[in-house]
Amino acid sequence: MNIRERIEKLREEIEKTCLKVGRASSEVQLVAVSKGVEVARILEAIECGLKDFGENYFQEAYPKIISLSRFPLKWHFIGRLQRNKAKKVASFFHLIHSIDSLRIGEVVNAFGELNSQKTRCLLEINIGLDPNKGGLLPGQFEEIGRLLSLPFLSVEGLMTITPLCSPEEARIYFRRMRELLESINNRFGVKLNHLSMGMSQDFTQAIEEGATIIRVGRAIFGERRKRG
Repeated sequence: MNIRERIEKLREEIEKTCLKVGRASSEVQLVAVSKGVEVARILEAIECGLKDFGENYFQEAYPKIISLSRFPLKWHFIGRLQRNKAKKVASFFHLIHSIDSLRIGEVVNAFGELNSQKTRCLLEINIGLDPNKGGLLPGQFEEIGRLLSLPFLSVEGLMTITPLCSPEEARIYFRRMRELLESINNRFGVKLNHLSMGMSQDFTQAIEEGATIIRVGRAIFGERRKRG
């Protein structure tokens, strides 16, 4: 199956899932995870109408962003954000999915203040309480509140990577994320709209539980090459 066929199948599955739960497919944004994917194959996805691409590493993403700058693309940073790369990521990416601590949020906020611009972002939540994963814990409301108050950080929602589990087990975590989003909105009087959750193996369950952004790599590009 080639990239075009995979994308067509993916769109059909998104549409079918949305119909099942009474949602419009326009409510779900597809981010094609292009980590480890060369420019030529990204171009194939662009030719199929995809405009949102997700990358994990600035050093890998930057040449792609420059090479494809003639296209009206939106780049999403979905990897672990390091302090020494935060300013560069804020400069070149449309949306940062992985603000995982107050410390990182403050670095990005300081960059925004220096340049008089807000940085669009999501807060990464360690919904599975995995000690080996980054992210804010669901109960860290004080830290979440401080992040929401940073004036040059435009927090638009939450993101998570679930523990390794079956798609139906992942549904539990997706549901908790939706409940946490509602809780944050009520507690702080804000209106966060986005839930970035669900990948190739479990995006249908994520959509059923309220995902507004799904991050899909393998189901579009196949198995990616390993970083050398």
